[in-house]
Amino acid sequence: MSATLTDETLIQQAQAGRQSAFSILVKRYEQYVYTLALRFVKNREDADEVAQDCFLRMFRYLPDFRGEAKFSTWLYRIVYSTSMNFLRKQRPEILSLDDDERPVRLGDHSAPDASAGLERQDLNASLQRAIDQLLPDDAGIITLFYMYDHNLEEICEIMEITMSNAKTKLCRARQRLKLIVEHKFADQIGI
Repeated sequence: MSATLTDETLIQQAQAGRQSAFSILVKRYEQYVYTLALRFVKNREDADEVAQDCFLRMFRYLPDFRGEAKFSTWLYRIVYSTSMNFLRKQRPEILSLDDDERPVRLGDHSAPDASAGLERQDLNASLQRAIDQLLPDDAGIITLFYMYDHNLEEICEIMEITMSNAKTKLCRARQRLKLIVEHKFADQIGI
């Protein structure tokens, strides 16, 4: 039954104090919030902490949500700002292009031909490792645009930046990702 309820209905119920509606919203968005937080903070334990903080903020600020933006955009903005605040409190991590020890989690990419499926999985793993080498802002905008299909207007709302800034950030993130792929993973993906 919870799958048939729209976000809008759940938000209204949660704003009216119905805890089960809030729980359904958390369940519906927990994987995405965690994945996005992990993209920014690059550590599973830290991503768990950031995700919990995000849902606490969601609970706190949900009564003020007016529906001027999509709920997912509003929530992802919370994830972005919570992640950036968390990173500001941490010491900066120096990333090396020689670091192959980053964990990779992939979805199920089944293919009719097992070898084609394995090749695709290897390619996705290499791309995931390349994205992990990016700075959090770059990884975030690449993730939002390509992996979660947000348009630039939504990205502007999430990251609280202007359209020209979003275009510039996306362009630069693509360039940095291309350099990482060309230098680090070229032999693995056949460049």
